[in-house]
Amino acid sequence: MKKKAADIVIENAAQILTCEKDAADHIGLIKNGSVAIGEGKITAVGSRSEIAPLIDAATRVIDASGKVVTPGFVDCHTHVVFGGTRVEEYCARLETDDLDELKRRGVPMGIMVTLSATRDLPMEELYEQSAERVRRMILSGTTTIESKSGYSLNTEGEMRQLKINRILAEKLPVDISSTFLGAHGWAPDMTKEAYMDMLIKEMIPEAGRSGLAEACDIWCDSGHYEKEECRKILEAGREHGMEPKIHAGAYSYVGGEDLAAEMKMYSADHLNYTPISALEKLAESGVTGVVLPGIDFAVNHPLFFNPRPMFEAGLELGMATNCCPGCWCTSMPFIISLACRQHGMPPARALRAATYGGACALKREDRIGSIEAGKQADILILDIPTYEDIAYRLGENPVDTVIRHGKISVQNGAVIQEI
Repeated sequence: MKKKAADIVIENAAQILTCEKDAADHIGLIKNGSVAIGEGKITAVGSRSEIAPLIDAATRVIDASGKVVTPGFVDCHTHVVFGGTRVEEYCARLETDDLDELKRRGVPMGIMVTLSATRDLPMEELYEQSAERVRRMILSGTTTIESKSGYSLNTEGEMRQLKINRILAEKLPVDISSTFLGAHGWAPDMTKEAYMDMLIKEMIPEAGRSGLAEACDIWCDSGHYEKEECRKILEAGREHGMEPKIHAGAYSYVGGEDLAAEMKMYSADHLNYTPISALEKLAESGVTGVVLPGIDFAVNHPLFFNPRPMFEAGLELGMATNCCPGCWCTSMPFIISLACRQHGMPPARALRAATYGGACALKREDRIGSIEAGKQADILILDIPTYEDIAYRLGENPVDTVIRHGKISVQNGAVIQEI
């Protein structure tokens, strides 16, 4: 039986990065290849002659000669829904990190600045500020975004952020994986113990009932939430239908990574201070590690994450922008450049982390993150001759075309599929 003709065929690509799970080179490199797309799915990957029978008069053929084809980027850790800016703090800290001096100058600092700005914004304005950042992500090749709450620390505000996640997914050509992060800190007018009680008895049940979040996150660190506090909160989240993930090892090691392995979480993110023993536990339990080059760069972190022991432990890595007020970055290509230059990641490893690894961190690797027949057709055409050029061309956006769900959503530097 003759196969159904493709809706779109990308042909003559200089390089196709399939990024399939078992690729020996991490990226599944195919030279001079073609990809067929039909009904929103990838239907075939191979040589031009193998794909040619799937072309008929109605097929849109895209010539990718001299270009690179990759899966859409999966930005698997962001705080993209927030109000206001912390540019004053960022610029002041370029001069000094002496907190007493910054306080003497009256520089507004920290998460509470963003909390006030986010709580005070009307929902329409909060949506539009967030949507502008998401549009920039889309233009830079991101087809799936994880988006957390966490900048309200009360039930009403956290639910508002989760609702905006849903509206972003409805109005823009991007998939959103929504995460409840009520445990980003605790409300300034409450003790941690009282806030935890409210989280478990009021906020988490409400988030679960709403169906607006698929995951529940927490910041596990010295001075934030300790391991057993995290267990209590994340178990409550799981009871209400939200799978756990965790900020761990960002500024200290207090055992959050071990908890991630025990609970078989979606992911453990940051990992700057994570020991090899915990990395091995994460790998053995199938938890994805998520690394964040952007925040290390933005805050001039005292200890950059080191990918080498992670690779040695056999840990699958995802990578993300961590777009937030302290790391205003919407570009996954820039993050890949940072990972390679700043952290010594080989470009192939960085590309895998930005695609397949990110999909693993969201438990969506069965449908996105690689170019394989049957998977969702989220594909980028990059106007560069080799994939290594993403790491090499600092600050450039190489995206020529974005295809999401089998439809062209970005072309000629514009989002063309906005609702």
